[in-house]
Amino acid sequence: MKIKEAAYVISSPSVEQCPKPDKPEYAFIGRSNVGKSSLINMICGRDALAKISASPGKTKLINHFIVNKEWYLVDLPGYGYAKISQSERKKWEKMIEDYLRKRESLVNIFVLIDSRHMPQKIDIEFVNQLGEWQIPFTLVFTKADKEKPGAVDRHVKAFLDIMRQTWQFLPQSFVTSATKKQGRDEILTFITECNKRVKEG
Repeated sequence: MKIKEAAYVISSPSVEQCPKPDKPEYAFIGRSNVGKSSLINMICGRDALAKISASPGKTKLINHFIVNKEWYLVDLPGYGYAKISQSERKKWEKMIEDYLRKRESLVNIFVLIDSRHMPQKIDIEFVNQLGEWQIPFTLVFTKADKEKPGAVDRHVKAFLDIMRQTWQFLPQSFVTSATKKQGRDEILTFITECNKRVKEG
């Protein structure tokens, strides 16, 4: 897939206020500071489409971007870490859960995992939750250029091994680097195939 255009559409505080669900939608979510904005910008081939911040927790709403006038890329708030109040966190969690469970046009969630670290409990809990809700997702291991390839392989394998203990089938996974554009073609091919399936009904 060639990205001819990508543009910001709207930031919504609830699933009810999101754009009309008339196009396939792909959501990106991960722990705060996992490199989500950089990955979104890399996939769309735009430097400043999603705003990159040094302080985690900057994404607070459901952000829709339209790509090639054909599908939506959705930037969701990160989970964990961000320094916010308990009541604010509960509001975020409800907003994200409502979006994930009620959005009819949501085709797939890309769950971003930092490939520099061994599996984190919060990431495992999140993917298990998606499994319980029966929401389709793929894993995207980020920042592969920031660690030795052997370490990245070990961390990816360790994550998938933990999933194997309770999952019958593992989701598809991609290893990415926003700096080196690693994984871009694979993710765009995956989205192209999903879009085809949606069209075929």
